[in-house]
Amino acid sequence: MASVFPDGFEALEPFADWAVRGEKARYAKRLASTMDELDAFYNVAFPLLQSSKDYLEQVSMEGISEQDKRLLWLFCALVTVAFPVEAWRQPRVPDSGPSTIDAILEPAV
Repeated sequence: MASVFPDGFEALEPFADWAVRGEKARYAKRLASTMDELDAFYNVAFPLLQSSKDYLEQVSMEGISEQDKRLLWLFCALVTVAFPVEAWRQPRVPDSGPSTIDAILEPAV
């Protein structure tokens, strides 16, 4: 079976469903997740942040492979879950009521 992510990032395979394109979709996934799910993802992905950054800095965005796109999207999702994991200990923004995020423009990749 083909790997979802580039070589060296096999530990992320169980979290392939976090490789979601678009900020709005990543935010919706965060809100639909439990803290246990957020913690599990964060605890595996965060230690790989530096190596993924180093790897992705060497990748050209022109003609980027599907594996590399998914890695990039997964680490965008890590940014989306980091503050809830590190500070709030809940998926939603505390005391925010029914507020939402509406992204007007997002990166093309």
